[in-house]
Amino acid sequence: MTQIAIDAAFDSGNIEVLSISGRSARLAIPKDHNSEFSQWFHFRVTAEVGEEIELKITGLNATAYPGGWPGYDACVSEDREYWARAASSFDKGEENGTLTIRYSPASNLCWFAYFAPYSMERHHDLVAEAAACEGVDLVRLGTTLDGQPLDLLEMGEGDTQVWLYARQHPGETQAEWWMEGALECLTDPSDPVARALRQRCRLHIVPNCNPDGSRRGHIRTNAVGTNLNREWNGPSAEKSPEVLAIRARMDETGVDYAMDVHGDEAIPAVFLAGYEGIPSWTDEHGEKFYRYQRILDRRTPDFQTKQGYPKSPAGKANLGISTNLVAERYGACAMTLEMPYKDLADFPEPEQGWSPERCKLLARDCLAALVEWLDGPEA
Repeated sequence: MTQIAIDAAFDSGNIEVLSISGRSARLAIPKDHNSEFSQWFHFRVTAEVGEEIELKITGLNATAYPGGWPGYDACVSEDREYWARAASSFDKGEENGTLTIRYSPASNLCWFAYFAPYSMERHHDLVAEAAACEGVDLVRLGTTLDGQPLDLLEMGEGDTQVWLYARQHPGETQAEWWMEGALECLTDPSDPVARALRQRCRLHIVPNCNPDGSRRGHIRTNAVGTNLNREWNGPSAEKSPEVLAIRARMDETGVDYAMDVHGDEAIPAVFLAGYEGIPSWTDEHGEKFYRYQRILDRRTPDFQTKQGYPKSPAGKANLGISTNLVAERYGACAMTLEMPYKDLADFPEPEQGWSPERCKLLARDCLAALVEWLDGPEA
Protein backbone atom coordinates (compact mmCIF):
# COMPACT_ATOMS: atom_id res chain seq x y z
CA MET A 1 0.00 0.00 0.00
CA THR A 2 1.50 3.33 -1.09
CA GLN A 3 1.69 5.95 1.63
CA ILE A 4 0.27 9.41 0.93
CA ALA A 5 2.18 12.62 1.69
CA ILE A 6 0.68 15.86 3.04
CA ASP A 7 2.17 19.37 2.77
CA ALA A 8 1.02 22.81 3.94
CA ALA A 9 4.16 24.98 3.88
CA PHE A 10 2.81 27.48 1.35
CA ASP A 11 0.75 30.67 1.16
CA SER A 12 -2.32 30.19 3.43
CA GLY A 13 -1.44 26.55 4.13
CA ASN A 14 -2.58 25.26 7.52
CA ILE A 15 -2.74 21.71 8.87
CA GLU A 16 -0.99 19.51 11.44
CA VAL A 17 -0.28 15.92 10.44
CA LEU A 18 -0.79 13.63 13.45
CA SER A 19 -0.23 10.33 11.66
CA ILE A 20 -0.31 8.68 8.23
CA SER A 21 -1.02 5.02 7.57
CA GLY A 22 -1.16 4.00 3.93
CA ARG A 23 -3.88 6.07 2.25
CA SER A 24 -5.34 7.34 5.56
CA ALA A 25 -4.27 10.32 7.66
CA ARG A 26 -5.19 11.82 11.04
CA LEU A 27 -4.95 15.60 11.04
CA ALA A 28 -5.63 18.62 13.27
CA ILE A 29 -6.11 22.33 12.62
CA PRO A 30 -3.53 24.59 14.34
CA LYS A 31 -4.71 27.75 16.09
CA ASP A 32 -4.11 31.22 14.67
CA HIS A 33 -0.87 32.71 16.02
CA ASN A 34 -1.37 34.22 19.51
CA SER A 35 -5.05 33.27 19.37
CA GLU A 36 -7.56 30.62 20.41
CA PHE A 37 -9.25 30.70 17.00
CA SER A 38 -8.91 27.69 14.71
CA GLN A 39 -11.02 26.64 11.71
CA TRP A 40 -9.14 27.23 8.44
CA PHE A 41 -7.36 24.35 6.75
CA HIS A 42 -5.52 24.23 3.42
CA PHE A 43 -3.12 21.48 2.40
CA ARG A 44 -2.07 19.32 -0.54
CA VAL A 45 -2.00 15.54 -0.76
CA THR A 46 0.30 13.44 -2.94
CA ALA A 47 -1.36 10.10 -3.69
CA GLU A 48 -1.77 7.35 -6.24
CA VAL A 49 -4.13 8.01 -9.14
CA GLY A 50 -7.59 6.55 -8.60
CA GLU A 51 -6.96 5.17 -5.11
CA GLU A 52 -9.38 6.51 -2.49
CA ILE A 53 -7.77 8.48 0.33
CA GLU A 54 -9.27 9.02 3.78
CA LEU A 55 -8.49 12.20 5.71
CA LYS A 56 -9.68 12.57 9.30
CA ILE A 57 -9.50 16.12 10.70
CA THR A 58 -9.82 15.69 14.46
CA GLY A 59 -10.51 17.90 17.50
CA LEU A 60 -13.15 19.98 15.73
CA ASN A 61 -15.44 20.34 18.75
CA ALA A 62 -12.79 22.75 20.07
CA THR A 63 -12.62 24.93 16.95
CA ALA A 64 -13.97 28.46 16.81
CA TYR A 65 -17.27 27.46 15.16
CA PRO A 66 -18.06 23.77 15.75
CA GLY A 67 -21.49 24.38 14.20
CA GLY A 68 -19.72 24.77 10.88
CA TRP A 69 -18.89 21.07 10.52
CA PRO A 70 -22.25 19.22 10.41
CA GLY A 71 -23.53 19.19 6.82
CA TYR A 72 -20.22 20.51 5.46
CA ASP A 73 -18.27 19.01 2.51
CA ALA A 74 -14.60 19.95 2.12
CA CYS A 75 -13.41 21.84 -0.96
CA VAL A 76 -11.06 19.97 -3.29
CA SER A 77 -9.13 20.83 -6.45
CA GLU A 78 -6.59 19.10 -8.68
CA ASP A 79 -5.61 22.19 -10.68
CA ARG A 80 -6.12 24.94 -8.03
CA GLU A 81 -8.53 26.69 -10.39
CA TYR A 82 -11.71 24.65 -10.29
CA TRP A 83 -12.89 23.77 -6.77
CA ALA A 84 -15.46 21.03 -6.23
CA ARG A 85 -16.64 19.29 -3.06
CA ALA A 86 -15.34 16.02 -1.60
CA ALA A 87 -17.76 13.73 0.23
CA SER A 88 -17.34 14.49 3.94
CA SER A 89 -19.02 13.39 7.16
CA PHE A 90 -18.81 14.77 10.70
CA ASP A 91 -18.88 12.65 13.85
CA LYS A 92 -19.09 14.75 17.02
CA GLY A 93 -18.16 11.76 19.18
CA GLU A 94 -15.01 10.67 17.34
CA GLU A 95 -11.77 12.13 18.72
CA ASN A 96 -13.47 15.29 20.03
CA GLY A 97 -15.20 15.89 16.72
CA THR A 98 -13.88 14.48 13.43
CA LEU A 99 -14.54 15.42 9.81
CA THR A 100 -13.82 12.43 7.57
CA ILE A 101 -13.06 13.31 3.93
CA ARG A 102 -12.98 10.62 1.26
CA TYR A 103 -11.71 11.30 -2.25
CA SER A 104 -10.33 9.39 -5.24
CA PRO A 105 -7.89 11.66 -7.13
CA ALA A 106 -7.66 11.59 -10.90
CA SER A 107 -4.01 12.71 -10.71
CA ASN A 108 -1.15 12.43 -8.22
CA LEU A 109 -1.87 15.77 -6.56
CA CYS A 110 -4.97 17.22 -4.94
CA TRP A 111 -5.56 20.20 -2.68
CA PHE A 112 -8.09 20.48 0.14
CA ALA A 113 -9.30 23.65 1.83
CA TYR A 114 -12.07 24.97 4.05
CA PHE A 115 -13.10 27.15 1.11
CA ALA A 116 -11.41 27.82 -2.23
CA PRO A 117 -8.21 29.69 -1.23
CA TYR A 118 -7.43 33.19 -2.45
CA SER A 119 -3.63 33.48 -2.39
CA MET A 120 -1.67 36.66 -1.81
CA GLU A 121 -0.17 36.21 -5.29
CA ARG A 122 -3.65 36.22 -6.80
CA HIS A 123 -4.45 39.25 -4.61
CA HIS A 124 -1.48 41.16 -6.05
CA ASP A 125 -2.56 40.20 -9.57
CA LEU A 126 -6.06 41.49 -8.81
CA VAL A 127 -4.76 44.81 -7.45
CA ALA A 128 -2.29 45.26 -10.32
CA GLU A 129 -4.89 44.58 -13.00
CA ALA A 130 -7.42 46.96 -11.43
CA ALA A 131 -4.83 49.70 -10.80
CA ALA A 132 -3.85 49.61 -14.48
CA CYS A 133 -7.39 50.44 -15.59
CA GLU A 134 -8.28 53.95 -16.69
CA GLY A 135 -9.66 56.11 -13.91
CA VAL A 136 -8.50 53.86 -11.05
CA ASP A 137 -6.20 55.24 -8.35
CA LEU A 138 -4.15 53.01 -6.06
CA VAL A 139 -3.62 54.30 -2.53
CA ARG A 140 -1.10 52.49 -0.33
CA LEU A 141 -2.75 52.95 3.03
CA GLY A 142 0.19 51.65 5.02
CA THR A 143 2.09 48.56 6.04
CA THR A 144 0.95 45.54 8.04
CA LEU A 145 2.83 44.14 11.01
CA ASP A 146 4.45 41.55 8.72
CA GLY A 147 5.53 44.32 6.33
CA GLN A 148 2.95 43.77 3.60
CA PRO A 149 1.25 46.68 1.82
CA LEU A 150 -2.39 47.48 2.61
CA ASP A 151 -3.94 48.64 -0.66
CA LEU A 152 -6.99 50.74 -1.47
CA LEU A 153 -8.42 51.18 -4.98
CA GLU A 154 -10.44 54.32 -5.71
CA MET A 155 -12.51 55.20 -8.77
CA GLY A 156 -15.55 57.18 -9.86
CA GLU A 157 -16.49 60.84 -10.31
CA GLY A 158 -19.63 61.09 -8.17
CA ASP A 159 -20.30 62.62 -4.76
CA THR A 160 -21.72 59.55 -2.97
CA GLN A 161 -18.92 57.93 -0.94
CA VAL A 162 -19.10 54.13 -1.26
CA TRP A 163 -16.78 51.82 0.69
CA LEU A 164 -16.39 48.12 -0.10
CA TYR A 165 -13.92 46.09 1.97
CA ALA A 166 -13.26 42.41 2.55
CA ARG A 167 -11.31 39.75 4.42
CA GLN A 168 -11.03 41.35 7.81
CA HIS A 169 -11.23 37.66 8.71
CA PRO A 170 -8.62 36.14 6.38
CA GLY A 171 -9.99 32.60 6.25
CA GLU A 172 -13.23 33.97 4.82
CA THR A 173 -11.87 33.74 1.30
CA GLN A 174 -15.37 34.00 -0.18
CA ALA A 175 -14.95 37.72 0.46
CA GLU A 176 -12.05 38.23 -1.92
CA TRP A 177 -13.65 36.08 -4.61
CA TRP A 178 -16.58 38.51 -4.24
CA MET A 179 -14.11 41.38 -4.61
CA GLU A 180 -12.70 39.88 -7.80
CA GLY A 181 -16.19 39.83 -9.25
CA ALA A 182 -16.86 43.38 -8.08
CA LEU A 183 -13.64 44.74 -9.58
CA GLU A 184 -14.17 42.91 -12.88
CA CYS A 185 -17.55 44.62 -13.09
CA LEU A 186 -16.44 48.07 -11.96
CA THR A 187 -13.42 48.25 -14.27
CA ASP A 188 -15.34 47.12 -17.37
CA PRO A 189 -15.93 50.30 -19.42
CA SER A 190 -18.89 48.71 -21.20
CA ASP A 191 -20.73 47.42 -18.13
CA PRO A 192 -23.84 49.57 -17.49
CA VAL A 193 -23.76 48.91 -13.74
CA ALA A 194 -20.15 50.08 -13.56
CA ARG A 195 -20.84 53.14 -15.68
CA ALA A 196 -23.77 54.16 -13.49
CA LEU A 197 -21.85 53.71 -10.24
CA ARG A 198 -18.72 55.47 -11.46
CA GLN A 199 -20.78 58.44 -12.64
CA ARG A 200 -22.68 58.78 -9.37
CA CYS A 201 -20.19 57.59 -6.73
CA ARG A 202 -16.63 57.75 -5.53
CA LEU A 203 -15.81 54.11 -4.79
CA HIS A 204 -13.21 53.10 -2.19
CA ILE A 205 -12.31 49.39 -2.33
CA VAL A 206 -10.05 47.38 0.01
CA PRO A 207 -9.89 43.87 -1.48
CA ASN A 208 -8.02 42.40 1.50
CA CYS A 209 -7.99 44.08 4.93
CA ASN A 210 -5.82 41.36 6.48
CA PRO A 211 -2.88 40.33 4.27
CA ASP A 212 -0.88 38.91 7.19
CA GLY A 213 -3.58 36.55 8.39
CA SER A 214 -4.23 35.54 4.79
CA ARG A 215 -0.65 34.50 4.13
CA ARG A 216 -0.24 32.86 7.54
CA GLY A 217 -3.30 30.64 7.05
CA HIS A 218 -5.39 32.17 9.85
CA ILE A 219 -9.14 31.93 10.08
CA ARG A 220 -9.88 35.13 11.97
CA THR A 221 -6.89 37.20 13.10
CA ASN A 222 -3.90 39.23 11.95
CA ALA A 223 -0.19 38.63 12.61
CA VAL A 224 -0.45 39.25 16.38
CA GLY A 225 -3.75 37.46 16.97
CA THR A 226 -6.09 40.46 16.76
CA ASN A 227 -9.64 40.03 15.48
CA LEU A 228 -9.81 43.16 13.32
CA ASN A 229 -13.60 43.26 13.30
CA ARG A 230 -13.64 44.01 17.03
CA GLU A 231 -11.17 46.92 16.81
CA TRP A 232 -13.12 49.64 15.03
CA ASN A 233 -13.90 51.81 18.07
CA GLY A 234 -10.24 51.90 19.16
CA PRO A 235 -7.68 50.61 16.64
CA SER A 236 -3.97 50.82 17.45
CA ALA A 237 -0.72 50.73 15.51
CA GLU A 238 0.48 47.88 17.74
CA LYS A 239 -2.53 45.56 17.46
CA SER A 240 -4.62 46.63 14.48
CA PRO A 241 -2.79 48.99 12.10
CA GLU A 242 -5.00 47.74 9.25
CA VAL A 243 -8.17 49.12 10.84
CA LEU A 244 -6.36 52.27 11.97
CA ALA A 245 -5.34 53.03 8.37
CA ILE A 246 -8.72 52.25 6.81
CA ARG A 247 -10.64 54.26 9.37
CA ALA A 248 -8.30 57.24 8.95
CA ARG A 249 -9.02 57.25 5.21
CA MET A 250 -12.74 57.00 5.91
CA ASP A 251 -12.41 60.07 8.13
CA GLU A 252 -10.94 61.91 5.13
CA THR A 253 -13.54 60.83 2.59
CA GLY A 254 -16.68 60.32 4.65
CA VAL A 255 -18.91 57.30 4.11
CA ASP A 256 -22.46 57.23 2.69
CA TYR A 257 -22.71 53.50 1.95
CA ALA A 258 -20.49 50.66 3.16
CA MET A 259 -20.41 46.91 2.67
CA ASP A 260 -18.06 44.74 4.73
CA VAL A 261 -17.79 41.32 3.04
CA HIS A 262 -17.48 38.11 5.10
CA GLY A 263 -18.18 34.38 5.27
CA ASP A 264 -20.19 32.50 7.89
CA GLU A 265 -19.23 29.02 9.05
CA ALA A 266 -22.56 27.63 10.25
CA ILE A 267 -25.47 29.26 8.41
CA PRO A 268 -26.09 27.72 4.94
CA ALA A 269 -27.31 30.96 3.35
CA VAL A 270 -26.29 34.36 2.02
CA PHE A 271 -27.57 37.18 4.23
CA LEU A 272 -26.95 40.73 5.42
CA ALA A 273 -26.46 42.10 8.93
CA GLY A 274 -27.23 45.73 9.70
CA TYR A 275 -26.60 48.21 12.50
CA GLU A 276 -29.57 47.84 14.80
CA GLY A 277 -28.69 48.89 18.33
CA ILE A 278 -26.28 51.74 17.54
CA PRO A 279 -26.72 54.76 19.86
CA SER A 280 -27.88 57.07 17.04
CA TRP A 281 -30.36 54.58 15.55
CA THR A 282 -33.50 56.01 14.00
CA ASP A 283 -36.11 54.16 12.01
CA GLU A 284 -35.40 56.48 9.07
CA HIS A 285 -31.70 55.60 9.15
CA GLY A 286 -32.45 51.90 9.49
CA GLU A 287 -34.87 51.95 6.58
CA LYS A 288 -31.95 52.77 4.28
CA PHE A 289 -30.47 49.35 5.11
CA TYR A 290 -33.77 47.51 4.96
CA ARG A 291 -34.53 49.00 1.56
CA TYR A 292 -31.20 47.80 0.16
CA GLN A 293 -31.88 44.36 1.63
CA ARG A 294 -35.26 44.19 -0.10
CA ILE A 295 -33.72 45.20 -3.43
CA LEU A 296 -31.01 42.53 -3.25
CA ASP A 297 -33.55 39.89 -2.23
CA ARG A 298 -35.54 40.71 -5.34
CA ARG A 299 -32.51 40.57 -7.65
CA THR A 300 -31.02 37.13 -6.97
CA PRO A 301 -32.20 33.72 -5.72
CA ASP A 302 -28.80 33.27 -4.06
CA PHE A 303 -29.82 35.84 -1.40
CA GLN A 304 -32.47 35.48 1.31
CA THR A 305 -33.72 37.21 4.48
CA LYS A 306 -35.13 34.35 6.58
CA GLN A 307 -31.81 33.20 8.08
CA GLY A 308 -29.22 35.50 9.64
CA TYR A 309 -27.94 36.99 12.88
CA PRO A 310 -30.16 38.25 15.71
CA LYS A 311 -30.55 42.03 15.86
CA SER A 312 -28.85 43.92 18.69
CA PRO A 313 -31.25 45.45 21.26
CA ALA A 314 -31.57 49.23 21.38
CA GLY A 315 -28.32 50.86 22.45
CA LYS A 316 -26.47 47.53 22.74
CA ALA A 317 -24.60 47.37 19.43
CA ASN A 318 -20.90 46.49 19.66
CA LEU A 319 -19.10 49.49 18.19
CA GLY A 320 -15.94 47.45 17.81
CA ILE A 321 -17.66 45.83 14.83
CA SER A 322 -17.11 47.69 11.57
CA THR A 323 -20.71 47.91 10.35
CA ASN A 324 -21.93 49.36 13.65
CA LEU A 325 -19.07 51.85 13.99
CA VAL A 326 -19.30 53.04 10.36
CA ALA A 327 -23.06 53.56 10.66
CA GLU A 328 -22.61 55.43 13.95
CA ARG A 329 -19.49 57.48 13.14
CA TYR A 330 -20.43 58.56 9.60
CA GLY A 331 -24.20 58.18 9.50
CA ALA A 332 -23.69 55.66 6.70
CA CYS A 333 -25.95 52.94 5.43
CA ALA A 334 -23.56 50.16 6.45
CA MET A 335 -23.93 46.41 6.29
CA THR A 336 -22.11 43.10 6.61
CA LEU A 337 -22.53 40.64 3.75
CA GLU A 338 -22.20 37.00 4.83
CA MET A 339 -21.67 34.07 2.46
CA PRO A 340 -21.56 30.39 3.48
CA TYR A 341 -18.83 27.77 3.59
CA LYS A 342 -21.54 25.17 3.09
CA ASP A 343 -23.93 25.08 0.16
CA LEU A 344 -27.16 27.07 0.24
CA ALA A 345 -29.84 25.06 2.05
CA ASP A 346 -32.65 26.42 -0.14
CA PHE A 347 -30.78 26.59 -3.47
CA PRO A 348 -28.08 23.87 -3.54
CA GLU A 349 -25.60 23.09 -6.31
CA PRO A 350 -24.19 19.62 -5.48
CA GLU A 351 -20.97 19.63 -7.53
CA GLN A 352 -19.39 22.80 -6.11
CA GLY A 353 -21.72 24.01 -3.37
CA TRP A 354 -21.21 27.68 -2.65
CA SER A 355 -18.26 28.48 -4.91
CA PRO A 356 -15.90 31.23 -6.13
CA GLU A 357 -18.01 31.54 -9.26
CA ARG A 358 -21.16 32.22 -7.23
CA CYS A 359 -19.30 34.73 -5.04
CA LYS A 360 -18.33 36.68 -8.15
CA LEU A 361 -21.83 36.60 -9.62
CA LEU A 362 -23.27 37.77 -6.30
CA ALA A 363 -20.91 40.77 -6.37
CA ARG A 364 -22.43 42.10 -9.56
CA ASP A 365 -25.94 41.62 -8.15
CA CYS A 366 -24.90 43.60 -5.06
CA LEU A 367 -23.57 46.42 -7.25
CA ALA A 368 -26.68 46.42 -9.43
CA ALA A 369 -28.79 46.59 -6.27
CA LEU A 370 -26.74 49.62 -5.20
CA VAL A 371 -27.58 51.39 -8.47
CA GLU A 372 -31.27 50.86 -7.77
CA TRP A 373 -30.84 51.90 -4.11
CA LEU A 374 -29.25 55.19 -5.20
CA ASP A 375 -32.45 56.04 -7.09
CA GLY A 376 -34.20 56.50 -3.73
CA PRO A 377 -37.24 54.98 -2.01
CA GLU A 378 -39.94 53.24 -3.94
CA ALA A 379 -42.79 55.45 -5.05
